[in-house]
Amino acid sequence: MKGIFIISLDFELHWGGFEKWKLPVRGQSSVTEVRQPDYATYFLNTREVIPGMLKLFEAYGIHVTWATVGMLFHRTKEELLNNVPALKPTYQDSQLSAYQYLEHPGIGENEQQDPFHFAPSLVDQIKATPNQELGSHTFGHYYCNEAGQNVSQFRDDLRSAQRIAKEYGVVLRSLVFPRNQFNDDYLKVCFEEGITSVRSNPLDWFWQIDSTQDESIWKRLNRGLDAYFPVGKKNTYSPNSIAVRPGFPVSIPASRLLRPYRPKELLLNSFKIQRILLEMDRAARQGEVYHLWWHPHNFGNFPSESMKGLTKILRHYQYLNQKYGMESCTMGELSDKLTASR
Repeated sequence: MKGIFIISLDFELHWGGFEKWKLPVRGQSSVTEVRQPDYATYFLNTREVIPGMLKLFEAYGIHVTWATVGMLFHRTKEELLNNVPALKPTYQDSQLSAYQYLEHPGIGENEQQDPFHFAPSLVDQIKATPNQELGSHTFGHYYCNEAGQNVSQFRDDLRSAQRIAKEYGVVLRSLVFPRNQFNDDYLKVCFEEGITSVRSNPLDWFWQIDSTQDESIWKRLNRGLDAYFPVGKKNTYSPNSIAVRPGFPVSIPASRLLRPYRPKELLLNSFKIQRILLEMDRAARQGEVYHLWWHPHNFGNFPSESMKGLTKILRHYQYLNQKYGMESCTMGELSDKLTASR
């Protein structure tokens, strides 16, 4: 059996952390805002780097699932407001709701005014690039394990995501859960709303995420260390180990989060990339799956250096493809293969 290389991306821009990442509001400034991290530049860099990623993926024949927040698809604020779900998440912590944030004065009328919350031109580019799958990161960056919300609200969220995707001629079949939060009740709803594959978490205890609130520093520390050193379990796996359950989407475990370049990490940047290359080697030799993921905005601070690391990974895939026949698949493509073979 040939090894399989999967890349899935959490495409969210500012919707991925609006409750904690402060953007400047047009016409307003203060000393406090000046001291904030420069998230405007960070996300503008992200928008610049995405076309570069697409060119690399096309050049190296890489199939990628772009799990995209549904709000980004819209061309105007009016279109977005007309498509919000009737049932909105009733989180106990209301600051987590993207619908509350829609009332923020920083939300513009369209992509030209507000490139942080609208991205139809980038969605068009993804759709136009060969072998790229437009998937879902839910409509409103929905948190499935947060207190207060329920499965009916989640179902309405998915329906809004499918409605706007239909405007692009796309049926969403693959999904990545925001903050990697999910459970069986929500998986069933995914399947009922047309989702055939989801990304699940690595098996390590430090990737089991119950909530965005009050997560232990010890868990986060172990996740960080595992990028460079063998803290966790083996993260390549046989395709036959992936369960295909009636009434559920196929859950495809993540293997590794590609962390961005950090200038203070010196040699650790090389260790991180080398670790990924060795894991890819193992998957190719043993006919296993290797599932790499990241957020495009992870490249926002040092885009050139992060792109160099990605290029090394894709060149290595090309070598493994030629030597071992390793195959690049989207999440949807692997799900189809597994369903057809069971």
